[in-house]
Amino acid sequence: MAHFAELNSSNEVLQVIVVSNDDVDANGGDLHADAEAFVKTIVPHSTGGVAWKQTSYNNNFRKQYAGIGATYDASKDKFISPKPFASWSLDSNDDWQAPVTYPSVTEISSNTVLISWDEDNQKWLGKTYTGDDRETITNYQWDATNTQWNEV
Repeated sequence: MAHFAELNSSNEVLQVIVVSNDDVDANGGDLHADAEAFVKTIVPHSTGGVAWKQTSYNNNFRKQYAGIGATYDASKDKFISPKPFASWSLDSNDDWQAPVTYPSVTEISSNTVLISWDEDNQKWLGKTYTGDDRETITNYQWDATNTQWNEV
């Protein structure tokens, strides 16, 4: 099955639909403008929709699968995920990066650290669960300078 993202006038993804591969092949094939035009004939645009762009469910083209809220960059011919936090910026690969490098340590004493970003304080936080019923919770703060987790 082929997937197509509906874009608004700002190239933001409004929805993603599924179309038969046979229909895509019969209309120019993958990534062809005729396939996008065909989709327009079988699925009318929703409110605010102005164009259809094919996307790859397996991330085989246009960088990544186009989720709702992603943006299509026509000059790069790729979809870019929504910005997760105000402080993050795009790197040269068009991936969002936090202002502090993601923790290199993801396990403490054989326990996986569940990692989250604290936008207000611009730091990574971690949490582990231990015990037979996972009832013991330990909170951590990432020290990027010493590349270690500190218990808080």
